[in-house]
Amino acid sequence: MYINATGFYIPEDRIPNSYFENINGLTDEWITQRTGIKTRSHVGEGENSDSMGFDAVEDAVGKLPYPIEDVDLIVAASYCVYDSVATLAHKVQRKYSIAKAKVMYASSACSSFINGLEIIEGYFAMGKAKKALLICSEQNSYYSNPTDPKAGHLWGDAAVAFFVSNERQSASDLIVRDVFTEGLGQVGKGPDGVRLRPKEDGITMPDGRDVFIYACRYMIYALQQSLANAGLQLPDIKKLICHQANKRIVAQVAHQLDKPMTDFLNNIEELGNTGSASAPLVLAQHIGDFEGGDKVALMVFGGGYSCGCFIVEFPEKAAAAGE
Repeated sequence: MYINATGFYIPEDRIPNSYFENINGLTDEWITQRTGIKTRSHVGEGENSDSMGFDAVEDAVGKLPYPIEDVDLIVAASYCVYDSVATLAHKVQRKYSIAKAKVMYASSACSSFINGLEIIEGYFAMGKAKKALLICSEQNSYYSNPTDPKAGHLWGDAAVAFFVSNERQSASDLIVRDVFTEGLGQVGKGPDGVRLRPKEDGITMPDGRDVFIYACRYMIYALQQSLANAGLQLPDIKKLICHQANKRIVAQVAHQLDKPMTDFLNNIEELGNTGSASAPLVLAQHIGDFEGGDKVALMVFGGGYSCGCFIVEFPEKAAAAGE
């Protein structure tokens, strides 16, 4: 499986930590120390989850080595849907007149993107698709409650789009070495760890400590499973990208893996927790920074609970991918 093009969209607005002091009593120092977040990206007037998804796709289309009409599978994967009936995937199909494609929406909290990638892998394996578009757009600000002192200060907005194929399309294609996911509803708080109930209290995290413990444990577990599947060892990985939920989680994962923080790529300090878009967003932001043969592992943990990892390898002509 190959990644042919990536695109992303990050709103311009940044909400500083100081915004929350008069709303939920949390100071800039407190938020920074416990989360690593200093600002978070929020949509501006007229923007929403769908518009961010369109912009991410448009950013990727210009790098695509084939017509977008060749896509035969579109997957929207996220949890912050703007419309749960007329999905972003169907709207993108209409905007670009992509006829005869299979189209769906998938969600597994902050693991949604990687679950979407695995769905695509499955369709390729069954011979039911050859070229796919995976879109992940998270408008957390649509559902979050800034007065909530447990989680209201965490959330950011962003979108990513990846075009994926079952066969190599150009010398710049990234090679997907492995995709691994696993549901974890039976561990810890499970489905009660993180919730999104739009008509009640929006996104909430009743027990952050439980989320912290299992996120650290199972992102490492997912990495180990994916490395084994790909026949790789940890020293083979050039950079690691964790789900951007909390920089202290990243630091703990680094400590347990005996790796320096310089081996991890992050954007949480500026953008906050951008949900299931976060890890692939970091990859898309840095895609021009790697050389041929470099391998990157992306580990995720989602509410519900769930975990996953996928490993990509840059081709020898990797510089072309960043042009």
